[in-house]
Amino acid sequence: MEEKNVIGFKKDEFSIREYIKKSLGKGKVSRVKIEYSPVGEKIMISTSKPGLIIGRGGEKINELTSVLKNKFNLENPYIEIDEIRIPEFDAQLMADEIALSIERMGPLKFKVISYRTLQRIMGAGALGAEIRLSGKLPGSRAKQWRFSQGYLKKTGDPAKVVDRAQALAQTKPGTVGVKVSILSPDAILTDRISVNEEFLEKIKKNIEEETEKVKEKEKTRKGRNKISKKRK
Repeated sequence: MEEKNVIGFKKDEFSIREYIKKSLGKGKVSRVKIEYSPVGEKIMISTSKPGLIIGRGGEKINELTSVLKNKFNLENPYIEIDEIRIPEFDAQLMADEIALSIERMGPLKFKVISYRTLQRIMGAGALGAEIRLSGKLPGSRAKQWRFSQGYLKKTGDPAKVVDRAQALAQTKPGTVGVKVSILSPDAILTDRISVNEEFLEKIKKNIEEETEKVKEKEKTRKGRNKISKKRK
């Protein structure tokens, strides 16, 4: 019985997220996070365009709050906006933007759109990025295309810090799948070695110490050879 309740609860959460993303429009919302407290439900919307989400005088937020109360039976929903300062590091926003561009410009322009988006992401300072497109591009047969640049982890624990997202573009030939992976410069990589001045100084000091030890050993060896020659 508890398992059914958990599944139903998660389905309701998914429905709320999908409704918010659909009502606000593709390309405007990256993530929707729901937190529960005794006071009410806190819904955090991550977006790079907070003005479009809030609306004039907060009318869109008020309308969305009313729908969440009536349609989804939330007692006291509170909507909070989390502004994304650098949208180029957000995989979901980039995936939605590529999907919208393909829908607007057509599937024949997919290479231009992909390379332009990739340059934009890397130009913002990302360590690495990958764009994968699948669908009827550009012919009648479905095919996969890959565009990548920089450094990107694929396996192991460091791969968890890579931001991944997907989107769909509806075109006349058919549906085009878009997958985007971005490694932000702020990502903490456990296997990353940073070489700074302090590290270089330590290496130099170690080399000097090892050199001195070798010289001392050489002097000792020569001294012993001289003594042995005199005895002979």
